[in-house]
Amino acid sequence: MSIAANVVIAVIALLHLWFLILEMFLWTKPSGRRAFGTTAEFAEQTKALAANQGLYNGFLAAGLVWGLCLGGAGFYVKVFFLTCVLVAGIFGGLTASRKILWIQALPAVVGLVLIHLA
Repeated sequence: MSIAANVVIAVIALLHLWFLILEMFLWTKPSGRRAFGTTAEFAEQTKALAANQGLYNGFLAAGLVWGLCLGGAGFYVKVFFLTCVLVAGIFGGLTASRKILWIQALPAVVGLVLIHLA
């Protein structure tokens, strides 16, 4: 497994950990509202939904870290979770914000390409 692939996967895992923090703990705070462009009212009304979404992002991060911890034996774990990130990124990009394609889907594509080149 190439170092570049593992670095990209680690960065994606950290991004999803950050998404967990934003959605579960900072959603109603000024930094969370600024990150997602929401009002205080909307954030308060949707905080349970955001926390649920944050939890899923945490599962993605955990899966990627699990794959990294397995080393070479984690190839298929990494591919599975990168594919999950890619699908979530495409869905989010088509339904919520095009920005998600660049923040979530593109890094997953880069990770998948690198892992297959290794």
